[in-house]
Amino acid sequence: MDPNPPPPEASPSPPIWRWVLGFLLVGAAWGLTTPFMRRAAVIRDKEPKPVRPYLTDPNISWVKRKIWGVLYAVADLLRRPSYAVPLLINMTGSVWFFVLIGQAELSLTVPIVNSLAFLFTVLGEWYAEGKIIERQTWIGIGMVLTGITLCVHSKNT
Repeated sequence: MDPNPPPPEASPSPPIWRWVLGFLLVGAAWGLTTPFMRRAAVIRDKEPKPVRPYLTDPNISWVKRKIWGVLYAVADLLRRPSYAVPLLINMTGSVWFFVLIGQAELSLTVPIVNSLAFLFTVLGEWYAEGKIIERQTWIGIGMVLTGITLCVHSKNT
Protein backbone atom coordinates (compact mmCIF):
# COMPACT_ATOMS: atom_id res chain seq x y z
CA MET A 1 0.00 0.00 0.00
CA ASP A 2 1.38 3.37 -1.01
CA PRO A 3 1.85 5.68 2.02
CA ASN A 4 1.39 8.76 -0.17
CA PRO A 5 -1.65 8.17 -2.38
CA PRO A 6 -2.10 10.59 -5.24
CA PRO A 7 -4.44 13.50 -4.47
CA PRO A 8 -7.96 13.08 -5.75
CA GLU A 9 -8.45 14.80 -9.05
CA ALA A 10 -10.46 17.96 -8.72
CA SER A 11 -13.49 18.03 -10.94
CA PRO A 12 -13.17 20.70 -13.59
CA SER A 13 -14.97 23.92 -12.85
CA PRO A 14 -17.93 24.66 -15.11
CA PRO A 15 -17.34 27.26 -17.80
CA ILE A 16 -17.92 30.87 -16.82
CA TRP A 17 -20.97 31.22 -19.09
CA ARG A 18 -22.79 28.66 -16.93
CA TRP A 19 -22.20 30.75 -13.80
CA VAL A 20 -23.33 33.90 -15.59
CA LEU A 21 -26.44 32.14 -16.88
CA GLY A 22 -27.22 30.79 -13.40
CA PHE A 23 -26.82 34.22 -11.79
CA LEU A 24 -29.00 35.84 -14.48
CA LEU A 25 -31.72 33.18 -14.17
CA VAL A 26 -31.96 33.54 -10.39
CA GLY A 27 -31.89 37.34 -10.56
CA ALA A 28 -34.58 37.31 -13.24
CA ALA A 29 -36.73 34.79 -11.37
CA TRP A 30 -36.62 36.94 -8.25
CA GLY A 31 -36.73 40.40 -9.80
CA LEU A 32 -39.06 40.08 -12.76
CA THR A 33 -41.76 38.31 -10.78
CA THR A 34 -42.03 40.86 -7.98
CA PRO A 35 -43.97 43.54 -9.94
CA PHE A 36 -46.36 40.94 -11.33
CA MET A 37 -47.13 39.54 -7.88
CA ARG A 38 -47.59 43.06 -6.50
CA ARG A 39 -49.95 43.97 -9.35
CA ALA A 40 -52.03 40.79 -8.80
CA ALA A 41 -52.25 41.51 -5.06
CA VAL A 42 -53.35 45.11 -5.65
CA ILE A 43 -56.01 44.01 -8.15
CA ARG A 44 -57.27 41.47 -5.59
CA ASP A 45 -57.57 44.20 -2.95
CA LYS A 46 -59.69 46.36 -5.28
CA GLU A 47 -62.22 43.62 -6.04
CA PRO A 48 -65.26 43.11 -3.81
CA LYS A 49 -64.57 40.68 -0.99
CA PRO A 50 -66.61 37.47 -0.87
CA VAL A 51 -68.97 37.23 2.06
CA ARG A 52 -67.56 34.94 4.72
CA PRO A 53 -69.84 34.83 7.76
CA TYR A 54 -67.19 32.97 9.74
CA LEU A 55 -65.06 36.14 9.76
CA THR A 56 -67.82 38.36 11.12
CA ASP A 57 -69.42 35.98 13.63
CA PRO A 58 -69.22 37.66 17.08
CA ASN A 59 -69.22 34.24 18.78
CA ILE A 60 -65.79 33.42 17.34
CA SER A 61 -62.73 34.77 19.09
CA TRP A 62 -60.78 37.68 17.61
CA VAL A 63 -57.67 35.49 17.21
CA LYS A 64 -59.55 32.81 15.23
CA ARG A 65 -61.11 35.46 12.98
CA LYS A 66 -57.67 36.94 12.26
CA ILE A 67 -56.13 33.53 11.54
CA TRP A 68 -58.99 32.61 9.21
CA GLY A 69 -58.73 36.02 7.55
CA VAL A 70 -55.07 35.42 6.75
CA LEU A 71 -55.76 31.90 5.48
CA TYR A 72 -58.58 33.16 3.23
CA ALA A 73 -56.35 35.94 1.87
CA VAL A 74 -53.55 33.48 1.03
CA ALA A 75 -56.00 31.04 -0.56
CA ASP A 76 -57.57 33.84 -2.63
CA LEU A 77 -54.15 34.87 -3.95
CA LEU A 78 -52.99 31.35 -4.72
CA ARG A 79 -56.21 30.61 -6.66
CA ARG A 80 -55.43 33.44 -9.01
CA PRO A 81 -52.96 32.47 -11.79
CA SER A 82 -51.77 36.07 -12.14
CA TYR A 83 -50.27 35.69 -8.67
CA ALA A 84 -49.59 31.95 -8.44
CA VAL A 85 -47.51 31.64 -11.62
CA PRO A 86 -45.05 34.44 -10.75
CA LEU A 87 -44.85 33.06 -7.19
CA LEU A 88 -43.96 29.62 -8.54
CA ILE A 89 -41.27 31.10 -10.79
CA ASN A 90 -39.93 33.13 -7.85
CA MET A 91 -39.74 30.05 -5.65
CA THR A 92 -38.04 28.10 -8.44
CA GLY A 93 -35.42 30.86 -8.47
CA SER A 94 -34.83 30.18 -4.78
CA VAL A 95 -34.15 26.52 -5.54
CA TRP A 96 -31.70 27.54 -8.27
CA PHE A 97 -30.06 29.91 -5.80
CA PHE A 98 -29.42 27.12 -3.30
CA VAL A 99 -27.93 25.01 -6.07
CA LEU A 100 -25.66 27.92 -7.01
CA ILE A 101 -24.44 28.63 -3.48
CA GLY A 102 -23.65 24.94 -3.12
CA GLN A 103 -21.26 25.16 -6.08
CA ALA A 104 -20.20 28.78 -6.58
CA GLU A 105 -18.33 30.99 -4.18
CA LEU A 106 -20.70 32.36 -1.56
CA SER A 107 -19.06 35.79 -1.34
CA LEU A 108 -19.76 36.31 -5.04
CA THR A 109 -23.08 34.54 -5.46
CA VAL A 110 -25.10 36.40 -2.84
CA PRO A 111 -24.23 40.01 -3.81
CA ILE A 112 -24.39 39.30 -7.54
CA VAL A 113 -27.76 37.56 -7.45
CA ASN A 114 -29.32 40.12 -5.10
CA SER A 115 -28.02 43.02 -7.21
CA LEU A 116 -29.34 41.42 -10.38
CA ALA A 117 -32.71 40.89 -8.70
CA PHE A 118 -32.95 44.64 -8.05
CA LEU A 119 -32.05 45.39 -11.67
CA PHE A 120 -34.61 42.93 -12.98
CA THR A 121 -37.22 44.42 -10.62
CA VAL A 122 -36.69 47.79 -12.31
CA LEU A 123 -37.15 46.16 -15.72
CA GLY A 124 -40.21 44.26 -14.49
CA GLU A 125 -41.81 47.46 -13.18
CA TRP A 126 -41.16 49.11 -16.52
CA TYR A 127 -42.79 46.20 -18.37
CA ALA A 128 -45.64 45.30 -15.98
CA GLU A 129 -46.57 48.69 -14.62
CA GLY A 130 -45.32 51.04 -17.32
CA LYS A 131 -43.00 52.88 -14.94
CA ILE A 132 -40.51 55.16 -16.61
CA ILE A 133 -36.87 54.41 -15.86
CA GLU A 134 -35.40 57.78 -14.98
CA ARG A 135 -31.88 59.03 -15.48
CA GLN A 136 -30.90 58.49 -11.83
CA THR A 137 -32.08 54.89 -12.05
CA TRP A 138 -29.96 54.29 -15.15
CA ILE A 139 -26.97 55.73 -13.31
CA GLY A 140 -27.70 53.42 -10.38
CA ILE A 141 -27.95 50.43 -12.73
CA GLY A 142 -24.56 51.33 -14.16
CA MET A 143 -23.08 51.59 -10.68
CA VAL A 144 -24.52 48.22 -9.65
CA LEU A 145 -23.11 46.58 -12.78
CA THR A 146 -19.75 48.24 -12.10
CA GLY A 147 -19.84 46.91 -8.54
CA ILE A 148 -20.59 43.39 -9.75
CA THR A 149 -17.70 43.64 -12.20
CA LEU A 150 -15.34 44.82 -9.44
CA CYS A 151 -16.41 41.96 -7.15
CA VAL A 152 -15.77 39.38 -9.84
CA HIS A 153 -12.47 41.00 -10.84
CA SER A 154 -11.23 41.12 -7.25
CA LYS A 155 -11.89 37.38 -6.82
CA ASN A 156 -10.05 36.52 -10.04
CA THR A 157 -6.86 38.40 -9.18
